[in-house]
Amino acid sequence: MTVGSVDDLDLSQLDLVFSAVESKAARGIETKIAALVPVISTSSAYRYEEDVPILIPGINDEHAELLEVQKKNRDWKGWVAPLPNCTTTGLAITLKPLYEKYGAKKVLMTSMQAISGAGRTPGVSAMSISGNILPFIPNEEDKVRKETKKILGRLKDGKIEDADIGVSSTCTRVPVIDGHTESVFVETAKEIDPQMAKQAYDDANREITVRGLPSAPENYYAFHEDPTRPQPRIDREVGDGMTTTIGRVEKEDLFDHGLKYVLFSHNKKMGSAKGAVLLAESLYKKGKF
Repeated sequence: MTVGSVDDLDLSQLDLVFSAVESKAARGIETKIAALVPVISTSSAYRYEEDVPILIPGINDEHAELLEVQKKNRDWKGWVAPLPNCTTTGLAITLKPLYEKYGAKKVLMTSMQAISGAGRTPGVSAMSISGNILPFIPNEEDKVRKETKKILGRLKDGKIEDADIGVSSTCTRVPVIDGHTESVFVETAKEIDPQMAKQAYDDANREITVRGLPSAPENYYAFHEDPTRPQPRIDREVGDGMTTTIGRVEKEDLFDHGLKYVLFSHNKKMGSAKGAVLLAESLYKKGKF
């Protein structure tokens, strides 16, 4: 079906709408649709509202209960459920098992983000990125900080209390087509080493709530002891782009307790389009639409 305007949509014929428009336009469009029909969004238009969860299927499923609060607060028949920024996705996914078992306290991350993550507007010109690194992405670092703390937070009394974790990042654009690579340093409250981290990810693979859903990968996490992994060219299609790959895991002596590692996450699959489909499958399983 082709439509020229949201006004042309017959929302009575729809159970769910996927929204993938730019944030300025998304605010009005998603508000209009959510009054009648649930919306899963890749935009930031609603991410930072108090009654709106930022959902990653399998990571903070309990936050989905906030959708009922949102409907009541806004007198909507539907809701808006945004995914995080694609850079936040891989970071939050890899931090969750460490945060739960070892009490992550501080995180320092440097991203090496693919060209495709810049979108169509403003995008990245070939002249700017060829043989080059762009050391600044507007607003990205603030998004990573706010979203990571919210995703790892807990739902209490109808709102999310941010996780007590310090998050700092440097976000860069590199000449890679698809997939974000991130170098992460994390300080933990408890003693941790690479084998303990590997066990935490292995346990998470067995316990992940999205297992068996059509878009879910066989393994949510891939842990490599090979120091040359992950690499975008090799790892972008692992789990059809839905697996988050972790490597270069080493004990970090800058902290009393801590690790450093490198992660790879597919920005257009788990971090966006197919991640939105997996979220829809997860919310449908929960009876949210």
